[in-house]
Amino acid sequence: MNRLFVDNLTVIDFSYFHPRRGVVGESWIVDVELDGELNDEGMVFDFGHVKKLLKQAIDEGMDHTLVVPTQLPGLTIEEDTIQERVRIDYRPDSETLAFAYESPREAVFMIDSADVSIDSARPLLETHLNNLVPDNVSHVSLNLRTERIDGDYYHYSHGLKKHQGDCQRICHGHRSRIEIYRNNKRDVEAEAQWANTFADIYLITAEDALSSDYEGLTHVGYDAEQGRFDVWLNPNQCYTMATDTTVELIATHLAEQLANEFPEDYWKVKAFEGVAKGAIAVAGPSA
Repeated sequence: MNRLFVDNLTVIDFSYFHPRRGVVGESWIVDVELDGELNDEGMVFDFGHVKKLLKQAIDEGMDHTLVVPTQLPGLTIEEDTIQERVRIDYRPDSETLAFAYESPREAVFMIDSADVSIDSARPLLETHLNNLVPDNVSHVSLNLRTERIDGDYYHYSHGLKKHQGDCQRICHGHRSRIEIYRNNKRDVEAEAQWANTFADIYLITAEDALSSDYEGLTHVGYDAEQGRFDVWLNPNQCYTMATDTTVELIATHLAEQLANEFPEDYWKVKAFEGVAKGAIAVAGPSA
């Protein structure tokens, strides 16, 4: 038996529902191993093919979705198979609606568990991938992990209605580090402040905030290429921006907020969107 591995195959950027934290943005790095017999070419699986096949399967599945634990007490899921839509409600008790969501079915990934974790998600992903590989591959195993971040970071969720791809889905997100420079020196206090402000946050574009039918919940909704999206959230877990919530505009927003508070200083913000990518913005004198 031979074993093939591919580290850092892809990153799954998604959001998941948590009964206390709300909608939580997350980023999991994917490493893969394949056990099998050598084929006529002396390989278990061509590297180029394995990367394309398995990455595409992951990207078309859990990536850029809202992941929901179907066994969570108080969670109700209704699927419309004709319209291919899904409705989700969460009630911690019989009288209180704490979360609601409606979207096309493809924007939701369901896990048969009471919570969303690496341990609960991995078996489902592995089963799917094992059904795709050639007969000489006996088993596909995954290592899912979060990025090691020594400094501050935050979990954020959002939706980009103008995006042509899966970023238009109203609840997807990222686990992101942040670097802030004040007069060209790292400002860890500012990083900690914004990481705390954006902890488990849902970022709203102001024009997408709608009147809410549910008392005590903030309603965000829009029409996009994939269909209609709506979510109702705890307002304490929301932050509203005047612009779209792309990483470029998030970085710009943070730099401008810092420059407004400390106008005599030069600010540089390096905002990450998940792992190893993001945007840089500057503000202040000479910016």
